[in-house]
Amino acid sequence: MGKTKVINNNKKSLGFLLRLLTLLAIVCSAAAIYEIYLLSGVENTIRYIVIGLIAFTTLCIITHTHTINKKIKAKKNNRSRKSFTTFIVIYTIILAFVAGVINYVYGTLDSFNKKEILYTSDLIVMSNNPAKDVGDITDMKIGMLSDKNSPDGYKIPKIIIKENDLDKDNDIKEYDDYTSMIVDLYSGEMDALLITDNYVSLFNSIDGYKDIQDKTKVIISKSKKYKKTETDNVSASGKSVKEPFTLLLMGIDSPAEKLEKNAVANGDTLIVVTFNPKTLNATMLSIPRDSYVPIDGWGGDRNKITHAAAYGNDCMIKTIEGFLDTKIDYYAKVNFKGLVKLVDAVGGVEVDVEKQLCTDNSDRRGRICINPGKQVLDGEHALVYARNRKQLADGDFGRGRHQQEIIMALMDKIKDINDVSQFTKIINTVSNNMDTNLSTKQMLSFYGLAKNIMSSSMSSDKANIINIQRLYLAGNGQMIYDTRMKMVLYNYVLNTESVDDVIEAMHENLEIEDHEDIKSFSFSINKPYEKKVIGEGPYTSGYEKVESQEPVQKTTATVPDFTGDTKSQAQAYANSHGMSVTFIGSGNIVIRQSISAGTSLDKVKGSITLTLGENKVNNTTTTQTQTETVPKEEPKQPENPQEPTENQNN
Repeated sequence: MGKTKVINNNKKSLGFLLRLLTLLAIVCSAAAIYEIYLLSGVENTIRYIVIGLIAFTTLCIITHTHTINKKIKAKKNNRSRKSFTTFIVIYTIILAFVAGVINYVYGTLDSFNKKEILYTSDLIVMSNNPAKDVGDITDMKIGMLSDKNSPDGYKIPKIIIKENDLDKDNDIKEYDDYTSMIVDLYSGEMDALLITDNYVSLFNSIDGYKDIQDKTKVIISKSKKYKKTETDNVSASGKSVKEPFTLLLMGIDSPAEKLEKNAVANGDTLIVVTFNPKTLNATMLSIPRDSYVPIDGWGGDRNKITHAAAYGNDCMIKTIEGFLDTKIDYYAKVNFKGLVKLVDAVGGVEVDVEKQLCTDNSDRRGRICINPGKQVLDGEHALVYARNRKQLADGDFGRGRHQQEIIMALMDKIKDINDVSQFTKIINTVSNNMDTNLSTKQMLSFYGLAKNIMSSSMSSDKANIINIQRLYLAGNGQMIYDTRMKMVLYNYVLNTESVDDVIEAMHENLEIEDHEDIKSFSFSINKPYEKKVIGEGPYTSGYEKVESQEPVQKTTATVPDFTGDTKSQAQAYANSHGMSVTFIGSGNIVIRQSISAGTSLDKVKGSITLTLGENKVNNTTTTQTQTETVPKEEPKQPENPQEPTENQNN
């Protein structure tokens, strides 16, 4: 009797265990089905078959469990119970593993698009200011941004003001832009600023502000996470990747290990890629950081494109869309620090280094050099190759060319990877060091494209899988007075026909314009074939097409230095260049002018007032509000028009 009771209890326990295992199988199958369903666009037919098989198998398990439990209750022996239990355990483990792997991959891809960003604002003063902590900030003029949508320019500064009662004993002034704030801090018009923590990156490449980190000090900082603002959260286009699309790559030179904080794409790396998935043709354009273009939101004013960075992704993207007449579908911000780890993760990249190059390491602390020759570079040495420009004959353009070479070398290495652990390391590195406006669903839609490229690589020469056409923006280096910075700065004035050639090439690849096939060409077997770089010309003097009969803009028209000229000389020059001048004062020599020399004429509204005197001055131009010392003659252009004369960081 006791033995029978024990057997019955064991059967009940087995029945309970079987029901529990079945429940776990149902949960894991539901999780697996959900995760597989999320992989939209990835092998849809296979996906739906797998989902169907999981659902059918789970239903069979439920039915069979019910049958076995009936037999247990009926006290019937069931020899298949043990093997069935083993099957459920193995099935559940497999489904849990599948669901976990897909969840990990999907979550990692989802983290590429940072939903929230850590913004930081600083309260800064000049280094010689005696203030040591926030309690010393009294009876001061404090500047901050007026844009209420800016987290680190307005929202966090308002919190700092409230928490420290800064509005009680200080005068708070709001500005439209960071540039005017910094200029007023340096001139003494402002005693302190509440400004983005990125202010050093924004200004240390400008001559006169390259030592801004040493010239200023931070009194207090505050960080707060916000959802991406409209200026940062630029919506990706709804375009399918089966159609031609554009991608903007923006480089971030952040010393941080991860791209979690709000980081400024300061224009050192701006690469516009167009890709046609039908033809596997791509164009790649590196935009020089000093390109003189209309900045979006500045009322048509032209300036260095790098200055658009301070006003968010939206400003940068719309500025590029404006002068290239091309819609940017997607963007990706990439941290240079992450480039080091990514190159190491793929096992290094092979490049042909033309000369010895040296620059600081990824931490901006040590010096690293690479020697000439074809070689495999690790992460740190690849960063030297991608970052250096001062030692290159073509300066900023050489750096852009090197960056493109690194990108292409990375693509070649990544497509050949078949090791799961190595692939995992790569996506983790990218996840930590990239921010994009691509949704996870859009990223998954690239699977089909990647599959086509992979299959092509197995059946043809890998060098011919993707045809990449390099594009180039020709132009002229020119010193132009920056009305916001109140100083003369180097700018790269783009050649209008070069821009037109670049736009045409991009539009043809995007199928916006029809492509005209080249029906004939000449070559010599004694001379290696060199692929034409669209946008280089030929242009006379490097700026105008040989065959063109129309005038081409070589430089932008600017206000000359009238000081020292006679009244008749100034009037004659103004008449011949379509300027309006007004003379005040007595005498015959221009001693002062209302608009600074070097100011672009498109920023001059109305007449230029010239003050006359009896004595000739020594190359000093005085405006109505300030004094600027500028060369009397037109500033000499650098021999290499791409390379600025002002000191800038690598």
